[in-house]
Amino acid sequence: MTTSTIVLLILSAIVAFGLAFYQYLYKARNRSKVYLFLALLRFITLFAIFVLLINPVISRKNYQDVKTPLPVIVDNSQSVKELKQDSLARILAKKIGENSALKDKYDVQLYTFDAGFNADGKLDFKGKQTHIDQVAQNLKQFYRNQQYPVVLLTDGNQTIGNDYVYSFQQNTTVYPLVLGDTTTFLDLKINQLNVNKYAFLKNKFPVEVFLQYNGNKNVNAVFSIQQGNGTVYKQQVNFSPGKKAQVVSVLLNADKVGVQKFKAVITSAEKEKNQYNNVKNFAVEVMDQRSEIALVSAVSHPDLGAIKRAVESNQQRKVTIVNPNEISDLKDYNVLILYQPNAEFKKLLDLNKNVQLNSWVITGMNTDFNLLNQYQSQIQFRMGGQKEDYAADFNTQFNLFALENIGFESFPPLQHPFGTITVTGNANTLLQARIRNIKSESPLFVFTENGVKRNAYLFGENIWKWRVESHLKTKSFEQFDIFMDKTVQFLASNALKKSLVVTHESFYNSGETIEITGQYFNKNYEFDENAQLTIQLKNKNTNAVKNYDFLKGNNEYKVNLDGLEAGQYSFVVKENSSKTSYAGTFEVLDFEIEKQFVNPDTARLNQLAANTNGKVFYPDQADALIRMLLENPEYIPVEKAVITKSPLIDWKGLLILLGLTLALEWFIRKYNGLL
Repeated sequence: MTTSTIVLLILSAIVAFGLAFYQYLYKARNRSKVYLFLALLRFITLFAIFVLLINPVISRKNYQDVKTPLPVIVDNSQSVKELKQDSLARILAKKIGENSALKDKYDVQLYTFDAGFNADGKLDFKGKQTHIDQVAQNLKQFYRNQQYPVVLLTDGNQTIGNDYVYSFQQNTTVYPLVLGDTTTFLDLKINQLNVNKYAFLKNKFPVEVFLQYNGNKNVNAVFSIQQGNGTVYKQQVNFSPGKKAQVVSVLLNADKVGVQKFKAVITSAEKEKNQYNNVKNFAVEVMDQRSEIALVSAVSHPDLGAIKRAVESNQQRKVTIVNPNEISDLKDYNVLILYQPNAEFKKLLDLNKNVQLNSWVITGMNTDFNLLNQYQSQIQFRMGGQKEDYAADFNTQFNLFALENIGFESFPPLQHPFGTITVTGNANTLLQARIRNIKSESPLFVFTENGVKRNAYLFGENIWKWRVESHLKTKSFEQFDIFMDKTVQFLASNALKKSLVVTHESFYNSGETIEITGQYFNKNYEFDENAQLTIQLKNKNTNAVKNYDFLKGNNEYKVNLDGLEAGQYSFVVKENSSKTSYAGTFEVLDFEIEKQFVNPDTARLNQLAANTNGKVFYPDQADALIRMLLENPEYIPVEKAVITKSPLIDWKGLLILLGLTLALEWFIRKYNGLL
């Protein structure tokens, strides 16, 4: 308590004593024991009331021992079981986690991980991915500003995430306990296969295959790509102790429309411990059509390159940058992007009056707005010559297609002449214009529809800065490119709106995220936030049927189907209220990445231990690891003073005492006729 509080308490005791003395003893003719007792009760009552009003804070200091945390992290992925280390991993985890001597010195916590990080300590070794980097990120959150050791039971074979060798903090010492046989086995492996998901009919598509060899002698092998019962490519490959990796690049013909399934295979006369990693299935969806987009501009501007690269990130799009005077026929194009139309566009606009191609008009400082007013009636411009910077505000009610806010509000402003932009047609605004911190009534990005005719209007130049800003924030162009691709996709489709729109891939690799999204629109084609979407999934191989509910996201509904076994599936998505439905199919290709390994990755685990000043141990050295942790003088319990402060008003005993003294005083006065 502070000095001022102590002074107030002393003054309160004096005042309480004075009042009690004055009320019962000052003018009393007979100072009997009854009066003395009543004065004592009155003193206690008054003093208790004064104490509650002052409400002093009582501080208590306790000392407790704080142990160093010792997280014991166990790899719960399927690869541990494939290496036949699951039983041993359970034994080692129990041996270390339940060691009484370690518990006396450390705060031992058992965690498991596979694709995620779990604190329940349950082990089933069914994880489809190994994400060791995530272990480091979670430990940083759990044990901030602490120096502690980590026991990591794993085979070191990571399948997703950043390189874990450099993920752990400097104040963390990692002791990997290696799971798996370190004996070198002869093994041929398809380490990685790169192929685009889509190809176009009568074109060739590239396949890049990384082959890996583990062994100590020369080996001759055959690499082939098979489709059905036939072989479409074959090549001899040779490996030796000095040549343990090869890259094979192949161009295959896309001569059939639809999902084409292939199998990459490497074989040899040698006996291998693991032959599952000799085969990798893959598929390509061959499209019979690709969107041809004419990006028309009479000026040179960085926006042109940014738009072309963003749109062509989707292999189904081809963008051709042309001058308006170079176009004499529009039959080769599906969409027009008119960049800052001026007088040179007159012939092109006259031509498109008959063809009626969907267009995306981008205006800026070099735009002829009078020309635009003559050739379309959905947007009317009254612009001046003054330049203005317009920032963007995302419209959450936009419902023409599913699009998340990628941070439009923080993007650099676009330049455009100052003036009035009036929307007169059936339009849906994606972005609203803002001048610095002042919201304007003018749109920035608008989509219009008139029957099957669709147009888009972006009012501002320098969209290339948006793509750069998006990359600076996310270290990738992906978000911005998806935004541009969905814009073009909307324009490339002339189909009338459907009330139920479902998005899915034609095939997925086993073990990867399988996500299906859906949107349901009401009769006004507004996104219905109260829709109830369900999906009935049927395995065509086993006829097993499962039902799932969609979960509402941001302007869309999602269902996650992770964990499906390889095979062909059909599904029906229904909206329960309207009974609207959508039917589709997809295939899950057989590929278990956790079955690819024959040895633990001791090289990376040794590097991890060296980077954190730790040491690698093997299962038969578990006792040595425990002994080292017990004898390590850096990790000893620390005595910590804990000061607890509690206000006196929280003391229930004082309130009970106050009620008791008041009641007792009243009964005594009543009994003695003093009321």
